[in-house]
Amino acid sequence: MYLSHHDNNDNVALDKYEAMLKSNRVIFFDSNEFENIIHFYLDNGKLTNAKKAIALGLTQHPSSTNLKLLNVEIMVFEDELDNAERLLNQLQALEPENDEIFIQRASIVSKRNNHEKAIELLQTALKITQDKADVHSLLGMEYLFMDEFENAKNQFIACLKIDPDDYSSLYNSINCFNFLEQPEEAINFLTTYLDTNPYCEIAWHQLGKQYCDIKELKKALAAFDFAIISDDTFVGAYIEKGKVLEKLGRYNDAIENYSITLELEDPTSFALLHIGKSFEKLGDQTNALHYYKKTVNEDPLLDKGWIAITDFYNAKKDYQKALYYINKAIEIDFENIDYWKRYAKINLRLGYLEEAERGYRKSLEFGDYEINTWIQRTDLLLQLGEIDATIVCVNQALELFPDNNELFIRLAGLYYKKQDLNKANFYLETALKSDAEYFVIFEELFPEYLNSADVQHIYTGCI
Repeated sequence: MYLSHHDNNDNVALDKYEAMLKSNRVIFFDSNEFENIIHFYLDNGKLTNAKKAIALGLTQHPSSTNLKLLNVEIMVFEDELDNAERLLNQLQALEPENDEIFIQRASIVSKRNNHEKAIELLQTALKITQDKADVHSLLGMEYLFMDEFENAKNQFIACLKIDPDDYSSLYNSINCFNFLEQPEEAINFLTTYLDTNPYCEIAWHQLGKQYCDIKELKKALAAFDFAIISDDTFVGAYIEKGKVLEKLGRYNDAIENYSITLELEDPTSFALLHIGKSFEKLGDQTNALHYYKKTVNEDPLLDKGWIAITDFYNAKKDYQKALYYINKAIEIDFENIDYWKRYAKINLRLGYLEEAERGYRKSLEFGDYEINTWIQRTDLLLQLGEIDATIVCVNQALELFPDNNELFIRLAGLYYKKQDLNKANFYLETALKSDAEYFVIFEELFPEYLNSADVQHIYTGCI
């Protein structure tokens, strides 16, 4: 048990121990005092101090099993598994029914990725331990390592039945419900848990998130309200409540809840961004832009902040500013398909055809295979006079959309430009036989061939 959970005597022991170290004098401590001092250091991440306390403790209490087990715990943490195992063998010969020995053996085999054996050892420990909650929690973690979420969930729930305040097990049990895609079961579990723990803000918060998942927004809102009643400084509950209020179109209320989080802790880019979005929904352009800029000042690497400003200026048809900010977003997330498509559309509106083509090309390179993207790039290459590159682009698209008549129409016109009449006539006839309405596209893109005898013959034969 950690020192922070003990009484003032333990604090006195710690103060006396640290004073001893400064004075270079050796003072006697009983083994329990050493254990609490060591736990305090471990709890605060002071591993070197913990090791020094163990060494001194074993000097004064060389037969203390608990101090030796703490030594094993540190050995396991530092991956000195063979040394830890040898020490455990010695201890088990003396105390074969010590549950902590089985728990530490489980830690060792778990580190060696033998989770089945770890579970077997923990189940043995469970039979003899007085601290069953901790062992259930450890069993849950081993099942998680094996992706056995149902078994893991059952262990965490068993832990909570013994120790309802183990919030780590509460979170882990909900994560298991999420992995198993069991929102209704999670709601039932949390509702039952709250019957006996009605002021647990974490449970109310998690219940609200489960209701969000099944689109029960009003119930979610009520759950977040109860989380806030339970702890009116719970930032996460205000954030989630704000998100629900946004979805419900209650933007002023959303702004109020996000703003509370700014008072409770340092501003977060998420809250600032969503305050901006809420102001924009309300038509308050000045405040929207103000909070978008505060967002990127708070977190210059948040691409969503730069995108919000991009979309803001795009909607106002200030394309030069939109272009500046989309470049900022792309610098942060270079492989984002949506960003490259925005980049392409903005450049197209500015008349920068080569950059627009680059945007669509990058989008395709990073995995956007929508037919409209292929067609946009094709038409831009055509406008740029890159006939051979356009043909290559259309043929690449046809590998994904082999029967697409919009592509056939374009190939027809391209081959007329190349004076390859056989291919041109073939693709034009293929497209128009499917639907003569596709001729409208041909008229728009290749008006110079409308009076061609071949084109007229094929068209009249298909209508």
